[in-house]
Amino acid sequence: MKNYLLLLGISLLSILCGCKQESAQPPNILFAIADDWGWPHAGVYGDPVVQTPAFDRLAKEGMLFNHAYISSPSCTPSRNAILTGQYHWRLGPGANLWSTLDPATPVYPLLLEDAGYMIGHYRKSWGPGDLSDWERHPAGKNYNKEGFAGFMADRKENQPFCFWLGTSDPHRPYDRGTGAESGLDPDKIRLFDCFPDHEIVRNDVADYYYEVQRFDTLVAHAIKTLEEYGELENTIIVMTGDHGMPFPRCKSNNYDSGARIPLAIRWGSGVKNPGRVLEDFISTTDIAPTFLELAGVEVPDVMTGKSLVNLLESQKEGLVDSQNRSYVLHGKERHVPGQEENMGGYPVRALRNHDFLYIRNFEPDRWPSGTPNYQEAAIPHCWLGDCDNGPTKTYMVENRYKDELHKKLYDLSFGKRPAEELYDCRKDPEQLVNVAEDPDYTEVKSELSALLLEQLEITRDPRVVGGADLFDQVPYLGQGPRHPSYKPEEK
Repeated sequence: MKNYLLLLGISLLSILCGCKQESAQPPNILFAIADDWGWPHAGVYGDPVVQTPAFDRLAKEGMLFNHAYISSPSCTPSRNAILTGQYHWRLGPGANLWSTLDPATPVYPLLLEDAGYMIGHYRKSWGPGDLSDWERHPAGKNYNKEGFAGFMADRKENQPFCFWLGTSDPHRPYDRGTGAESGLDPDKIRLFDCFPDHEIVRNDVADYYYEVQRFDTLVAHAIKTLEEYGELENTIIVMTGDHGMPFPRCKSNNYDSGARIPLAIRWGSGVKNPGRVLEDFISTTDIAPTFLELAGVEVPDVMTGKSLVNLLESQKEGLVDSQNRSYVLHGKERHVPGQEENMGGYPVRALRNHDFLYIRNFEPDRWPSGTPNYQEAAIPHCWLGDCDNGPTKTYMVENRYKDELHKKLYDLSFGKRPAEELYDCRKDPEQLVNVAEDPDYTEVKSELSALLLEQLEITRDPRVVGGADLFDQVPYLGQGPRHPSYKPEEK
């Protein structure tokens, strides 16, 4: 409250001095995040089927990012990283799905609330997991019934606000056929090359697109509310997803299909030269320090993210900050307890630059999508708990022996992987051909491996500096997939 009163005092002083009031007025913040929405599924990215007019508007009137990545392609750790501005591997149990987060960890919404902001959230924000140790929800008051319009109605006049606009879209399950029934043409969908080209798969993606569009509509309503309150131009709007689509080799994977996300930012005149498209590498850990800097709130030293303010204020496009944004890091710990007789996950760390994706798999003897070795599972002959159930997964499992192509695509999604993977994104943009053992790439692999390990040590990753056993030992608090060998007494 003290900081809020100080801000009001500065505003009054600006008026008395004849200064521009907007120079002292902190921006409002609307953070809109979808559940399982991955790149490049938006109209402005060139997708020929999905329609995202709200996202496209934000990109046109603000900035579009071509290389935005999550910290982890799993809900809880991804959202933890956004709230804390830290890589998920620094957050103890918070690196895993269905976990907890230490209430001593600084999160940007509460820091903003302490500085005078009104904060709140709608539907899915932090988690899933257990927040019983928190006195305040890390994303603020729950407005699930009232929505963003109700939040704005509760706001005091001229009080800056920060709102987390979440949704369960486009998380599974889907109502089958809704995509085609709504007018989306499955035949025009551009499938990832890791998917078999079959009508079942195409219709499954169309159903996913239908829910992406529903999220886009939610954001459009929020933008309209801002316009009605006259707050659009002083509100920074960030629209994105928490990781890739819930399909094989996407969600819970560290390829671009799982770790790369749409990102557009609009902030009235705060974004210079609107309509710019940036090629800088962005991590969602950068969001928290950006919001705090814009609000004039000190950024905690523990935050590893880098503020985006210099990019917003620049008038350049393409690669703007080559010194600090020529690559990005991401990784994964336990998604679900999908290993046989082992409650661990499939630990991964990755480094992506414009030319290559380098992946280090720390436990290559484990199954990257969960073990297939359980005969009584819901899917015949298969369990694969780290991949969401759905028509595409079922089709790929049931047809894996149909021919060489189907077997190859099945193995790419569900088969075991070597300790190191390297993809030449210039020749192989969908990252399907691992060249880690190709002699022509020995030097590149060595350089990227050394850089990744150096950065993991700097950021105190337990997989490198020690203590990684914690990730496999913390309880899985969800009621979702667990391998049948899971024993509750092992918690």
